[in-house]
Amino acid sequence: MTSSLPLPPPPGPYGPHDPYGPDDPYALLDPAAAPAPAYGTAALADLLPSVAAGLGVPPYDAEAAPGLVLEPADRVCVFLVDGLGWELLRAHPEYAPFLTSLLGSSLGGTGRPLTAGFPATTATSLASVGTGLPPGVHGLAGYTVAIPGEDQLMNQLRWQPPVDPRSWQPYPTVFQRVQAAGVETCQVSSPLFAQTPLTQVALSGGTFFGRFTGEERMDLAAERLGDSDRALVYTYVSELDSMGHRHGVDSDEWRMMLNTVDRLVQRLAERLPPRSALYVTADHGMIDIAPEDRIDFDEDWELGAGVALLGGEGRARHVYAVPGAAADVHAVWSEVLGDRMWVATRDQAIEAGWFGPVVEERVYRRIGDVVAAACAEVAVTASRGEPHESAMVGLHGSMTPVEQFVPLIEVRG
Repeated sequence: MTSSLPLPPPPGPYGPHDPYGPDDPYALLDPAAAPAPAYGTAALADLLPSVAAGLGVPPYDAEAAPGLVLEPADRVCVFLVDGLGWELLRAHPEYAPFLTSLLGSSLGGTGRPLTAGFPATTATSLASVGTGLPPGVHGLAGYTVAIPGEDQLMNQLRWQPPVDPRSWQPYPTVFQRVQAAGVETCQVSSPLFAQTPLTQVALSGGTFFGRFTGEERMDLAAERLGDSDRALVYTYVSELDSMGHRHGVDSDEWRMMLNTVDRLVQRLAERLPPRSALYVTADHGMIDIAPEDRIDFDEDWELGAGVALLGGEGRARHVYAVPGAAADVHAVWSEVLGDRMWVATRDQAIEAGWFGPVVEERVYRRIGDVVAAACAEVAVTASRGEPHESAMVGLHGSMTPVEQFVPLIEVRG
């Protein structure tokens, strides 16, 4: 039986970063009890299908009504801020006064957040947003995952090594379906993302407009909304996430960037045309992990025994075993990390709903033989195999509230 991540009430703080730890600090965490994302009702994958329904575009599955119901609007802008976690936003009202004033509008006026999906990472979340499908269906099931049948990992953010995008993610995006239904559709983002495979499989449809500065993106997004009777506009900024990775979310650099994001949202909100709705959301939150709370896989012979490939990222690991060693790898990872991470076999993680209600056959072996998701403030890094990622201060990926909860703030024009 799948447990869904509980949504916090709007007033007051929502506890520590690892509220699901057992009373006995040495007890193993039960992966079946991990708070799986609220797929189908309050996850990122539910956002655009609801928006499309409000624009008169039926869902991809004609028999499935959207589980998330939002008030229809003729013109809709979705503004995704990379790394704008719900808990982080609520903890910094002085740096985000405009966004803070709108927290009560989140999730259709309930004052609650969305859940990002698992893993809570950019490639997975952008695919969930753009396709309206959970990770077990769209298939971008982590930061790095194994290419089935090959002894190598694929980085789904950088798309390395290159694989055919359309065979990796074969479903049309919601943007493509909305455009085909006669709704003017566009993306307004950095020119650097115009031709990337991730954009192709997750966000394509309509017209891509590249603008370098946040102010240019906000102004053009508002302009494009007002140019058509029915419109869907997507815009994006990545700098908050970059500051968190580089300096940590408990840094002046991150807080100043949050203030910049707040002003960008206000700039766009003040330019909304009539009959429009703006939704501000994010792909994940973030948590700073201290050096003493990091376990270096490349220096830990016990965790490395029987492991062919280490995928995912520090707080959401896909572990691929050498043939015949999966059970032993699961036993060792459970023994070493099971009091701080939910450690599951592939089938346990799927049964618990971590990747959604369905995992398609083509996606099945992209998921690790063992999947480990951090509950406590811990990360499994790889100093030699992943030197760049291991140097990051702020991390994300797991199912704790600080990583998993993201806003769905609404402004009406």
